[in-house]
Amino acid sequence: MTANPSLPAVGHTRPAATTGPTRPLADWRPEDPAFWDATGARVARRNLVYSVLCEHIGFSVWSMWSVLVLFLGPEYGIDPAGKFLLTAVPTLVGALLRLPYTVAVSLFGGRRWTVVSALALLVPTVLTGWLLRPGVSPATLLLLAAAAGVGGGNFASSMANINAFYPQRLKGRALGINAGGGNLGVPVVQLAGLLVLTTAGASHPRLVPLLYVPLVVLAALAAALRMDDLPRSRPPGSPLREVARDPHAWAVSTLYIGTFGSFIGFGFAFGQVLLVQFPHDFPTPVRAACLTFLGPLLGSLARPVGGALADRLGGARVTFCAFLAMAGSTCLVLLASRDGSLPLFLTGFVLLFVLSGAGNGSTYKMIPGIYRDRPGPRAHLHANALMGIAGAVGALGGVLINLAFRQAFLAHGTGEQAYTAFLVLYVLCLALTWAVYLRGARAVREN
Repeated sequence: MTANPSLPAVGHTRPAATTGPTRPLADWRPEDPAFWDATGARVARRNLVYSVLCEHIGFSVWSMWSVLVLFLGPEYGIDPAGKFLLTAVPTLVGALLRLPYTVAVSLFGGRRWTVVSALALLVPTVLTGWLLRPGVSPATLLLLAAAAGVGGGNFASSMANINAFYPQRLKGRALGINAGGGNLGVPVVQLAGLLVLTTAGASHPRLVPLLYVPLVVLAALAAALRMDDLPRSRPPGSPLREVARDPHAWAVSTLYIGTFGSFIGFGFAFGQVLLVQFPHDFPTPVRAACLTFLGPLLGSLARPVGGALADRLGGARVTFCAFLAMAGSTCLVLLASRDGSLPLFLTGFVLLFVLSGAGNGSTYKMIPGIYRDRPGPRAHLHANALMGIAGAVGALGGVLINLAFRQAFLAHGTGEQAYTAFLVLYVLCLALTWAVYLRGARAVREN
């Protein structure tokens, strides 16, 4: 009997075999307590560790242009509006790749696809390290930024893979750790950029992507040697197409725009926002780089906390509270922007990072609960498909945030118009969470 990769096997009694890397596990039943305690938990933890490693490096490559734009002085001929565009392009490409990356796990296996997707990161790191220099054309810069988008696809395949390894009661925590460890790639690459700025100087941006070339190779090798493929089968139908017809897909995706879209959009744009809105406080890129990593760092650490809270309290409740607090924090940012108060501005933005990170974890915890009562393998297949759709649509929120900043600063010289738009989004997400997932009989049973 061949089991579905996302469904506990039902016809086996032997424990999971930790076979070599060329064969899938013969048996996988995470919902069976005896199986889980005997071998399942250990195998799942091992795969989670290496999944986090590869996803972490993927996020670093995806977000490296949030650092590289700080190096682009007048000799590159790129104005602030062009820099916001350079950070929006990899976000867009990464969002579009998340759908095929989700499908790839069921087609090729989690371990195999993790290796392939990790090695794909060599394309943007090597090309950017080779071509990025003064005098390079704007079109080439856009192409290099687009190539970095491959790092954004890793999240979708990694989450779909890890979702299949863990039982329902632990999915929020496991997915939170997996995503949070990946999200940490954003502040880590920003710290790497700060290191290069303070040692080699702003004239050596190519060192940032080149630092990641050996790390990419090591991560791919570790995944090949230490991860496992779950048993696979090709079920009839198309889970992505089926889920795309479900209103829940678009409700959850909208919520993920508000949480993950905010996290990744702010993570890409924050350094540029500080340079443009507070030029006297941040006269050099080094000053801005000293702070840009803080918000993404705290937001990444908050993601597993949000997932763990969702396991205990329910994803919808935690998501509702996150949006309520995000709306309040946005009001704080808007007030600080109007008063020109840098301390208040930084406080509000750091809160937005933390709350969006926690909301990322709680929103993803909602997904398995939506489909848990569906019969047979479709529940797990639909949950994985919705993770891919929500991940893709949510990442598009990061594009919209960068474009909102670009337009606001072009038109008014300040980001207040963008902050007002973000406030409206959070209020809408707050109302949507209540109406669809918390109100009376409509509440989704998640545990």
